[in-house]
Amino acid sequence: MALTIRTATAADLDAVTPLFDAYRQFFTGKPDLAISRGFLEQRLERGESVVLAAFEGGDAAGFLQLYPLFSSWYCKRQWFLSDLYVAEPFRRHGVGKRLVEAGIDFAARTQARAVLVELPFSEPHLVDFYGALGFAKDPVFDLYRLVARQPESAEGRK
Repeated sequence: MALTIRTATAADLDAVTPLFDAYRQFFTGKPDLAISRGFLEQRLERGESVVLAAFEGGDAAGFLQLYPLFSSWYCKRQWFLSDLYVAEPFRRHGVGKRLVEAGIDFAARTQARAVLVELPFSEPHLVDFYGALGFAKDPVFDLYRLVARQPESAEGRK
């Protein structure tokens, strides 16, 4: 498999959007190519994330998306590995592993302190996958989440 991994640009949007939508659909059950494209396009245009895309020839095989975070303790950048997806025909060929390794290399090139990943309980096999790549459960922090309240609409206040 002649795989190429590169940082995606707006020119790659048409190739990567169907993969991003399939990734979202897997977790939410709600396909929406237009929403997926708009979200991904905004992240790329605004430089709010880094998308590493794997291609075999002209076919998009998978992608990984990193978001920047910062550590106040260490005064250094960290990367949050938010999304990893490999298209069905390319699975079991090491594409996911190569994408994560490319993300780790990218973090090193940007002098980041760490790469963090959040694993869904619905995917327990990912503990072994990421563990084999050097990721370990954080010994200091436990994550808690507050889902932001949405403002009421004008109709909801009547």
